[in-house]
Amino acid sequence: MSGDPLRLLAATSNRGKLVELRSLLADLPIEVRSLAEVLPTAPPVVEDGATFLDNALLKARAGVLRSAMVTLAEDSGLEVDVLGGRPGVYSARFAGEGATDAENNAALLAALEQVPDDRPRARFRCVMVLLDPRSGGEPIVTEGRCEGWISRQAKGTGGFGYDPLFVVGAYGRTMAELAEAEKNRVSHRGKAMLAMRASLEALIARRGAAEP
Repeated sequence: MSGDPLRLLAATSNRGKLVELRSLLADLPIEVRSLAEVLPTAPPVVEDGATFLDNALLKARAGVLRSAMVTLAEDSGLEVDVLGGRPGVYSARFAGEGATDAENNAALLAALEQVPDDRPRARFRCVMVLLDPRSGGEPIVTEGRCEGWISRQAKGTGGFGYDPLFVVGAYGRTMAELAEAEKNRVSHRGKAMLAMRASLEALIARRGAAEP
């Protein structure tokens, strides 16, 4: 049986997400490769799906087609109840195409200015898709959610995106105030990965058994 790790393409150009995925998979024999490493000249995937699942599938299928590697993709975002679920799939560009995290956070606070509730309910959602080019193209899909509310003041220096404004209900602190291990236990991405682990372990076992 080969002792080589499984080479896995993480179909994201978001550095924060890549760091989290590598941390979540650190205890498995997996070599996580980024889009920049594997497909540096490939054009970005147009994420025009109506749902997180739509976009995750678009990225996973493009990754497999372009690289012929096992590909893990995810799409995630923030849903605020009083905003009708916005920003949702537009989380990364809530303030416009190419918006920075700070600009998106400012746009979120501006959208909530007239909302009287000082703890508007919200959640982070993540839909994760695993595609193995040897499996016939059947995707494995998992989902994770983290419930909480929006703070009117940014707190913490960790994480990325809306983390400084999102208060995790289980902790009463923003996502940006959590240590890496705490965040991985409760985050939407951590939960989606936990649900995906059995499929990844089975894939590693199959690949190992098939190799001399």
